[in-house]
Parts: sequence; C-alpha cells; structure tokens
Amino acid sequence: MTATQTVERTAEKSRTGDPFVGRAMPRVEDAALLTGVARYADDLPVKPGTLHAAVLRSPHAHAELLGLDTAAALAMPGVAAVVTGEDAKRYASAFLVGVRAPMEHWCLAVDRVRYVGEPVAVVLADDRYRAEDALDHIQARYRPLPPVTSIAQALSPDSEALHPAVGSNIVNSRPFLYGDPDAAFAAAARVVTVEVEYPRNSCTPMECFVVLADYDAAEDSYEVLSNFSGPFAVHPVMARALNVPGSRLRLRTPPHSGGSFGNKQAVFPYVVLMGVCARAAGRPVKWVEDRLEHLMAATSATARRLRIEAAVDAGGKVLALRMEQTEDCGAYLRAPEPASLYRNHGNLTGAYDIPHLALTNRIVVTNKTPTGLNRGFGGGQLYYGLERLMNRVAVELGLDPLDVIRRNLVAAESMPHRTASGGLLDSGDYRATLEEAVRDGALDALKARRDALRAEGRLYGIGYAAVVEPSISNMGYITTVLTAGERRKAGPKNGAQATASVAVDPTGGVSVSVASAPQGQGHRTVLAQVVADVFGLRFEDIRVNTDLDTGKDAWSIASGNYSSRFAGAVAGAAQIAATRLRDRLAALAAAPLNTTPDEVRFAGGKIFASGNPDNALSFSRVAAAGHWAPGTLPDGQEAALRETAFWTPEPLKAPTEADSINSSACYGFIFDFCGVEIDRTTGALRIDRYVTMHDAGRLLNPLLVEGQILGGFAHAVGTALYEEYAYGDDGRFLSGTFADYLVPTACEVPVPVILHRETPSPFTPLGAKGVGEGNCMSTPVCLANAAADALGGAVPSLPLTPARLATLIHPADEPPRPAGTTRSPSAKQPVKPGGRGLTGEGSREVPATPEQVWAILLDPKELAALLPGCEALERAGPDAYRAEVVVGIGPVRGRYTAEVALSDLDPPNGLTLTGSGASALGTGRGTGHVTLERTDGGTRVTYRYSAEVGGKVAAVGGRMLDSASRLLIGQFFEKLVARAGGGGVATERPSLLARLASLLGIRR
Repeated sequence: MTATQTVERTAEKSRTGDPFVGRAMPRVEDAALLTGVARYADDLPVKPGTLHAAVLRSPHAHAELLGLDTAAALAMPGVAAVVTGEDAKRYASAFLVGVRAPMEHWCLAVDRVRYVGEPVAVVLADDRYRAEDALDHIQARYRPLPPVTSIAQALSPDSEALHPAVGSNIVNSRPFLYGDPDAAFAAAARVVTVEVEYPRNSCTPMECFVVLADYDAAEDSYEVLSNFSGPFAVHPVMARALNVPGSRLRLRTPPHSGGSFGNKQAVFPYVVLMGVCARAAGRPVKWVEDRLEHLMAATSATARRLRIEAAVDAGGKVLALRMEQTEDCGAYLRAPEPASLYRNHGNLTGAYDIPHLALTNRIVVTNKTPTGLNRGFGGGQLYYGLERLMNRVAVELGLDPLDVIRRNLVAAESMPHRTASGGLLDSGDYRATLEEAVRDGALDALKARRDALRAEGRLYGIGYAAVVEPSISNMGYITTVLTAGERRKAGPKNGAQATASVAVDPTGGVSVSVASAPQGQGHRTVLAQVVADVFGLRFEDIRVNTDLDTGKDAWSIASGNYSSRFAGAVAGAAQIAATRLRDRLAALAAAPLNTTPDEVRFAGGKIFASGNPDNALSFSRVAAAGHWAPGTLPDGQEAALRETAFWTPEPLKAPTEADSINSSACYGFIFDFCGVEIDRTTGALRIDRYVTMHDAGRLLNPLLVEGQILGGFAHAVGTALYEEYAYGDDGRFLSGTFADYLVPTACEVPVPVILHRETPSPFTPLGAKGVGEGNCMSTPVCLANAAADALGGAVPSLPLTPARLATLIHPADEPPRPAGTTRSPSAKQPVKPGGRGLTGEGSREVPATPEQVWAILLDPKELAALLPGCEALERAGPDAYRAEVVVGIGPVRGRYTAEVALSDLDPPNGLTLTGSGASALGTGRGTGHVTLERTDGGTRVTYRYSAEVGGKVAAVGGRMLDSASRLLIGQFFEKLVARAGGGGVATERPSLLARLASLLGIRR
C-alpha cells in the first residue's frame, strides 16, 4: 500500500468511526520537524550569565595523571573557571558500580586516564570559542601505562590492571546452571561448537549530547535540562554522585530530541560533570557535545566473545548448550551496565526449545570508551553466536539450515513457554510464522535464483535468522549478576513500572503526559490514538505532552525510553489512566442520563446511555462540571479532572534462588531470510533481497511500525557491513569522523520486504510488544549466515567489509613485485602498530651547497623559521630543542609542545631528526632521516620519515594525514629553498598538494 493510499484509508475510517488504534496514521510530530520549528536542547534559552563549557580530554588510552597546570588558561580573557578532578572530589562522589568490585569512576579523571577522550578538565568561559581556545593552554602531565585493547588481553593475567584495587581486568565472573546439560551432552550424537567475536559499534543520532546545568546554593540543589532518555534508574546514581538526595536533582527534557537509539542514556556522567561545573563556578553552565567527542568518548555497544557448544541429536535437534560469554564494557562499568550482558538472560536460548543450559558470564574492562545502551543492546551479540551455531549445526550434519530452525522452534501449544533460564515467552506460533514468511517472501524463487547465479560462477548465498525480541525490561535482570546471597542482602528488585497521566480541562480538552522522552518514535501520535478511543473523541481533541520534569511530573525509577517499552508499557499505562478517568466521568453522567455507570457509553464527543443513544450529554459539559461546579457533584464522588496510572507487568519477578529470571515482560518473534552476492574480485557484499517477518503482538499504528523496522534494519546493515570502532594497538581512537566511521546512507540500504503476523501479548494492556530494536538483533547474523553460504565456510568478524571478505576469496600472498620495478617515493612503509601510522620519502633540489644547508639546519633561529607552525624554539641541550608549534588538521587545530633532537650527525652529509609532542589535540612522535648530496645546481636533500599520531588528530584526520604530512614537508622545503636563496626544482609538486589540502580543510 502506498503512503497516499494509507492516508486515504485512514480518512475513510475516521468517517466511519472505526477505532484509531490499529490505523496507519501519519505522525502529528512531523509538522514541527519538517517546518524547522521543533525545539531541541540547544535551541532553548539559557539563563543570564550562563557559561559555556569545553572539555579537555585524554590523548592517552592508559596513563597516570601526574598534574594539571591551568594558570595560563585561567589568565585568558573571558575564562571564568577551569574545573579539574580536585573539584570533582570536592563536590561529588564516584558513580555506583553494578558489580561487587573495588573500582571507581568519577565524572573527571582523578588519578589516571583509562581511555582516549576521557574528560580531564573543563574550561568555562563566556562563549564556546574562548573555552575551546583555552584548552590549548592547559598543561597536562601524564605517565603512559601499558594499554589493554582486546578481550584476549584483558583475560591475560599479565595485562596491566586498569583498576589496581581489583587486581585483574576480569571484574566479574559468574557461572549458571539450568537443567542437566552434562547428561544431555553425554547422550548427544554430535557436539557442535562455534567461537565468534562481536565488535564494538554505535548508533549515531543527528543530535549529540546537550546539558544545561545550574546549582542553587541556597537549596543545595541542582536543576539540569538535558536530552537524557533514561532509564531513570540512573537518576539515583546521578543524585548520589552529586551528594544530594534525589529530590534535589531536578531533571528536565526538551520538547524534541534528534535521535538516541539508546545512546543518550550515556549523557548522565556529563549531567553530573556540568552540575559540578555550575557549583564550582557559581553560574549556570551549558555544554554541547560535538561529533568528534560523541564518536570518541560518548558510548558504544559492548564487544563480546562467545563460545557455544551444542549437544545435538542425529536429526539436528539441540538438546543442551554450554555457553561462555565475555563482555568488554570498556574502561569503566558505567550504569546501567552490565545491562547489555544480562538483558537477554531469560531468552538465552532464543526462539528454541532447549531445556538444558550451562553458562559462564565474564565482564572485562579495556582501555576503550565505556559502553552502554545501543539499539537492541545485548541482542545482536547473543544472536550472532546462537544463530551462527544453528547454521553450523546444519553444515556439520549435512542438513538444510531452515529445517534445523524448524525442528528447534518453541511449539505454539507450549505458550506461554518457560525457557531454561527463566524467561516466559508470552505468545506466538513461531513455526506458522516461519512458514508464512517462506510463502509470502518467495523463498523458493530466491533459492532458484541462487542456483542459477552459482551456475554462472557467482558467489551467492542465502542466510536465515530466527530470534525473539524482548521488550519491557524487568528491572531485576541486572541483579542476576549478583549471587543469590548478595541479592538477599540488597533486597529484591523487579518490575517495569510505567506511568501516564490524563487530564480533562473545562472545555473538554484532554491532555496526556508520560514519563518517556521520545526520540522520533511517534509517542504523541500513538498516545492520541489510544486516548481518543477510550473517550470516544476526535484524534485532534487529544493533546500529548512528552516533556518530562522530575520536579513536577509523575515518574518512576523504571521510567524512560528504552528496551522497546513504549507500546506495551507506556501506551498501556495511558490507556489505564484514561479508562479510570472515563469511568469516573461515567459515574458523574449516570444520574443525569437516568442510567447506571456500567451502561454509560462514550462516542462521537457524546456521553450517552447504551440503550438510548439519543439520551446524551456532550463530553465537554460533563468534563466541565468538576471545574465549574464541584459543589453539584454527588456525595462521595470526586471531580473527574486528572488520573495518573502506575502499571507494572505481573510476570516480572525478582531472580529466584536458582538464578532464574524472566528478564522481559514480552517477546516478539522475528524470522529473517536474505540473499546476498559477493563480488569475486573486490569482495563487496550486495544485499539482493531481504525478507523480515515480525510478530510484534498488536500493532497500534502500522505506519509507525514500518518506520521502526526500516530504521532498525538500516542500523543493522551498518553494523554488519560498514560501522567499525577502530583502535590502534596502543588504544588510540582512529575513527572520529564519518569519513572513517562509515554509516550507511539511503543509497546503501535496500528496502526489505516487511511481513507481519499479529499475536497479542496476554501480559500488556493493549496486547502490544516491542518492535523497534528487532532487526538490530537479527539482521547482522542473517547477513553473516548468507555470506557463509556464499563462501562455503567461515566468515570474518563484523563488519563484513570488502577487504575482509576478499581475504577469504583470494590467496593470502600477492604475486611478487615484477623485476625491475621500484617503489614509489611516496609509498607507505611498514610502521609499528598503534595510532595513525605515517610514512613517506622524497627529495628536493636546493640551490645551496651542502655546507650552507647544513648550517641552516643546525641554526636554532633558522630551524624555527623552517618548521611550519613553529611559534617558538629554544635550546634544551646539545642538539636538542623545545618548540611551540601550532598545527591544524581538518576540523581541529591546536598547540603542541614538541621535543626535537638531532642525532647521527655526519656534517654535511646527513642527520636524523626525532621528535615528540603533546597537546589537547593528542600526541605525536616520529623520526626523519635526511641526507645531503652535492649536485651541479646545489644540494639534493633526500628524506625518509615515519611517524605516529594519536588523539584528535588520529581520530579525525585518518583520510587527511598523508596529504597533510606531505603538505607540511612541502612547506618546510619551500622555506628552506627561500632561505637558501633560490627557486629550486622539486620531485614532488606541493602546489597540487596544497590545493588538495585546501579542499580537505587542512590549514597551512
């Protein structure tokens, strides 16, 4: 159905009085978004005297913080304060940690830095420009420590402990046992094993973090406006870190948010940090995160290593699993982690009926950005292992992968089905849903296409994935990380309380407010549909407010927009509140209508008796009575003005003594299949056809559901094929722009075939389940299974880039270089791993004798004039200098303090120049070898260099650094030629490089 047909059908239903719920209604939010009048956090006015913040971040992955000299920054005009870790210790506390381990995480580094981009200090100035400039004048001293950059390294007892008090980088390890897996393995016909690693990636909302914070000294309280999305279980964490009770931390959200996909839960450390800044400065503070900061230091999905063994019978039925999951949570276990590891604990066996399970969960820390909630958090990691396993079972037993899935799916007659680990799969007929997808998605035609293309010698494969999508998380699931004894001491935690308020005004208008901050899902549209149906009003009669103010609005610790909880929990709570208010209105109208309250009906803006529709009152008249004439209400009856409902799903209990947990209230079902082709020459993977079938319970608005599925699918394509958080071996972050962190656009994302089957949940008020995260769980492994089918074996780790796939297609060794060829002077040479590696070589003709050139190179004043960006150079020892250099690469520019030394002096024939530097931009070090050769025209200067850079330059300049280095070298020789007194002839043409650099934004 086209969009026009959808709108026309909706209009027809409006005329016929059909319910609004279930209609494909366009979003009411779109008018503000499309006309540019939406108000985001950065659009809102600030208080007079507000200071603007810029954050100094660590250029090192792991180092002791030896000291900060902020005097020069404080002396700059317009700078009001510089906040450091000492202020954090004075005004705040460390954040709560979700496991029993002696590790501390502060809003600012206090002893050492543990990832590139960790906040070290904050400059507060009259405007952001002054604050950013002042960052360059803070002198930070570090002592680098060995970094831990992988799960394997973190598991090694020889790795440097990030948190010395823990004594290890394994901060938690827990075994679990469900059923009798040992007996199942002993009786199995076959044991099938897979080992996979799921890498870091992140969602990338258009709007980054924003925080506006103020401190009221008289009340010892904080007021913060930010685009925090919840869960509001983190509110007590923030309040405790600020050393105030929760009632003295007022959080507000803006009317609109430019996306989140889970990411914006990670703004909470900056809520605390900017609160500390406001208190330290005595003035309001505003901070707006830029894209580099967001990619480098906001949050990411967890990396996970999985090893799964399956006990399998001869027909492909899985009898038991042994699982080992090792979760990389980055430098700190930041709330609500370890959510990503435990969110799916109740559905560890996915959509399959596997009664026996042995599990070991480990959590490790590495010198990388702390992790947090990302769309589908934990699901993509789990299913990547589980569905690769099911595919492997089929391969090893010589079975059709689809038949293996069929044989293991939970049967419809067992619903609600209790999983081995305690999950309660609420409803659905998984097998019938699969068969419907196979039929309506034309799988037979896709198989025929695969066979035909393979006959032509092309690499084509089909992949499958069957998963359950959890929604409405049980607050108690994270406590499964604790032992039963530890849980008894802490007290039970469970539930998923949602809240909504519905009110009527004196004119009969209805307003709705909920404690769920939307980021594009269409909350206002769906809530208006739900409440309009309850009251029998027009859709436009309902006004929905999604701003949240914890100082005034109803909310609970489970509030927030996460875990696909809106349709099932939040919209359900709104229906409950509206129904209660309607029943009170019915009681008020019963006497005038001469009927009983249970016979009162609401439709068409009227309230009437069911047996006599003509006996009616206007909705507005009954609603107005409580406002204008409360004295006329019957004795004992309250005015029907406002109703607030709190609702939590009944099946959500605390973990049992045996560690069983129903970790979510309901579970949708997704079955995907796809066909992909891999280019035999380049390794590029093309999605030829993708079919995704969803049973998400009752669909409240099919148009919005389709948008959510398309969005989740686009995110998943990025995870599977493009997006990669790249780090050097020394922990330097290497993908700080969208030139290096590749996010797919509409051109790279095909439109999938979307199919639906509706099985309402018995556990939610509206029968709805979650739908917005599912393809982030199913699509990456579906594509990987298709790639494995195309290649006839294993696939590399995600993302499935052409380079990685090409290594499986082509021989490992390239043919030798043909005899007589030479390497290009600008070709890259191998450098040691870590950071951004740069190499190069070349030569220039200088119109001076070698002795003259030598004299210039060894004269400090002359050398200072030659070095691009050098503002000062002083002698620090024999043939050693200290320089102040300003360098700009792409969008970043900063001041380096550089140490330069000359060695291997062979006058006037050659020397070696080594240097290292550090600044707010990051760190750099390099070595250059220069030889001087006498020629008829003067001297040929030949150079060869290798260098490494880290920090901002490495993060944002990945595709610019080679050109930038050549440009700077070109500038060096241009100046050398000029000071030697001639024109000269160059083997390289810096004028062309200069033009290219100008196009790239590289400053000269």
